[in-house]
Amino acid sequence: MTDQTSHPLRADMLLAMRRLARSVAVISCSDGERRYSMSATAVDSLSTEPPSLLICINRNSSIFPPLDQGAAFCVNVLSAQHQHIAIDCSGRLKGEERFTTGNWQSSAQGVPFLLDAQASLICTQDGRFDYGTHAVIIGRVDQVLISGEVDPLVYVDGAYTTATAPVRCVTA
Repeated sequence: MTDQTSHPLRADMLLAMRRLARSVAVISCSDGERRYSMSATAVDSLSTEPPSLLICINRNSSIFPPLDQGAAFCVNVLSAQHQHIAIDCSGRLKGEERFTTGNWQSSAQGVPFLLDAQASLICTQDGRFDYGTHAVIIGRVDQVLISGEVDPLVYVDGAYTTATAPVRCVTA
């Protein structure tokens, strides 16, 4: 599929998306020999029956080849204290160096996960489709690990920040 999107429309869309505050996650996987990770905000829940989520991965990213081959993966939801890990996995560090910061462990299936992430969702791939420059990968959640309090690292307008305490809606 080729798209001849005009430059002004593309620029306007990027500007608009900078206003969409998102929790920061690190997606991690292994090909059996090497571990891969990348920071991402294009992560969302899909269904609770079956428990599943989706991730959107640029097909030019270093993590894409093992995911393209069907590797299981983990979505590590970062807390405010993990900003350095988000930066490292966004390109400051490359390859295996990305696993030198943080407390990384491996699941029984060999999927790397961040032990003290707010949540780590270990997934088996259960679907995929390509769109534009990205692949949308569906993960069936096999295991969920929860740690600490809710204190998300947030990315908005090109910068990391934190969320304020949640405001709970009370209905009568």
